[in-house]
Amino acid sequence: MGVYRRVYCGDCRKAFEYRKNGKKASCQRCGKTVALSEKNSIFYIEYYKESKRYREKIGVSRSVAENTLKKRELDILENKFLDIKKDKRMRFKELAKEFIERHLAVNCSKGWWRKSLVNVQRLGRMFDEKLLHEITPLAIEKFKAERMKEVKPATVNKDLACLKTMFNKAIDWGYFEGYNPVSKVKFLKCDNKRLRYLEKEEIPILIEACSEHLKPIVIIAINTGMRKAEVLSLKWHDINFKLESIQLLKTKNNKPRHIPMNESVKNALFSVKKNPDSPYVFRNRQGGMLLDIKRSFDTARKKAGIKNFRFHDLRHTFASQLVMNGVDLNTVRELLGHSTLDMTLRYSHLSPQHKKRAVDCLHENLCRKSEVRYDKTISAADNLAVV
Repeated sequence: MGVYRRVYCGDCRKAFEYRKNGKKASCQRCGKTVALSEKNSIFYIEYYKESKRYREKIGVSRSVAENTLKKRELDILENKFLDIKKDKRMRFKELAKEFIERHLAVNCSKGWWRKSLVNVQRLGRMFDEKLLHEITPLAIEKFKAERMKEVKPATVNKDLACLKTMFNKAIDWGYFEGYNPVSKVKFLKCDNKRLRYLEKEEIPILIEACSEHLKPIVIIAINTGMRKAEVLSLKWHDINFKLESIQLLKTKNNKPRHIPMNESVKNALFSVKKNPDSPYVFRNRQGGMLLDIKRSFDTARKKAGIKNFRFHDLRHTFASQLVMNGVDLNTVRELLGHSTLDMTLRYSHLSPQHKKRAVDCLHENLCRKSEVRYDKTISAADNLAVV
């Protein structure tokens, strides 16, 4: 921190900085001695806040520059400077409450709301009592390092993404002025691409192992690629048996999509008994939406002898089986409801058996061509021998 002059040299017509308290200064470019006056020099102040340097142009008076610098130093100590305003000093726990009520409750589905709420609560353990301006990139890096000791990189990234969204909303709502501190933090690299999906022979085994209420849910998931939340929230008015399609209005990316039904899906839906008092296809005893099937699905999975498999992997199975049967990736993308083809590539892994059959076909083709060439060579040699 300090006060300095910016001096203009009349000979080389360039400005240079002079940080001493003298009456003459030597030009740093041409070396000429310049007599300092109000006409050729202006006072500036320089100070640091949160490791960032600030400079301000003051004027021709050194005393005014020195007094201004003292005021800035005092403001920094009292946290009243620049983006830290007295009337907008908000703690993280206050922002968290606003974020839950004004954003999550209004714009997110119940499932996404519950997941995001967990992220907000985890962030609160570290930042609840901190003012927003105190949550610096360094503080976030410390949080990231602590979380890395407890969970996988993908989970840490979800916490960081939630915090980034919260600061974006704070800026939009006028609670915070300045840059988003999470934007200065690097997210962790992680590989979430699971190769687990069912082979064709495993599908009927899993279906047979399912209980009566779980079987239609699994059949629909395998034959449509719908997410678990989309299947469980399915209502009868979303289904058009005449057009043989399912209409999904609420999806993960908020883009409605239509899914065609095959015979397996229609038969599964026909097997479900309707409740006139409930709009849901799959419901609980009270007639409300069935929230989770984790326990029953785990029971069926173990009974079928299938390991390392989640319900969401049925979506992987849907995409993989389509690709292995020659369906183009863009059609798979539309059925899955992906915005870009990159996401579809993640789900559309080919099975090792399918790859083996592909290289076997190449082997057979090359061998067949080699045999033809060999037969032609023998025929030519026989003809030459006859001559």
